[in-house]
Amino acid sequence: MSSRLIRFSALTRREVSRFMKIKGQTIGAPLLETFLYITVFGAALGTRVGQLDGVDYVVFVTPGLIMMAWALNAFSNNSSSILQQKFQRAIDDQLSSPASPLQLLLAFSLGGFLRGLIIAVVTFLVASLLIDLPVEHGLVLIPALLLVGFFFSQLGVLVGIRAEQFDDVSFAQTFVLTPLIFLGGVFYSSALLPEPWQTITHFNPVFYMINLVRYGFLGSSDVNVPLSLLALTLATAALVALNHRLFVKGYRLRA
Repeated sequence: MSSRLIRFSALTRREVSRFMKIKGQTIGAPLLETFLYITVFGAALGTRVGQLDGVDYVVFVTPGLIMMAWALNAFSNNSSSILQQKFQRAIDDQLSSPASPLQLLLAFSLGGFLRGLIIAVVTFLVASLLIDLPVEHGLVLIPALLLVGFFFSQLGVLVGIRAEQFDDVSFAQTFVLTPLIFLGGVFYSSALLPEPWQTITHFNPVFYMINLVRYGFLGSSDVNVPLSLLALTLATAALVALNHRLFVKGYRLRA
């Protein structure tokens, strides 16, 4: 095994170990939250709403809940991890280590990506036991979920780099990211919205991600699937390039 791979593996294991040490907070709590969403919306609203796009309401919202769980956990893990290490000045040692900026970036990114992946997979398995959740287009679903996970892990890295205190991370997640996800169509179809809200929804980038994941599961979408996949790929690549440049410069990372 090359020295580069050893360094990268060690960095990644450290990030995974960080969130696995507090599994109740980092994995248990998000899983309980998603389970409650499925239960409440299925039991309380499912019988009243009936069907959306030809499927039961609880089935309609579940793909969005899986995407939301992956996105929020990938983001929160990486933003808090980088900010915490900035406060502890532990990141100084990593920046001066033989590891390249790209290795550091990918190791940080994979920490949140894997945490979100674990929660998304377990959520899918639990949901499959509770409801009949189909997978209509796996060849779209898998790359869509992977891109969503990596996009939000990169977004978490970016916010963590720019943040100067933990309130900055909390503000970004509470007042920016969460509203975008909830207003992106997790719990409803944009076709039900009156104008101008239906048009405004199309300016929300998360709307396209949710529809990609929903198309993979249910086969229905309110957006152009190939174009949305391309846009998500380009947006993720742009974030990777930006974060790599910030790591190379040590922007807000070095004392």
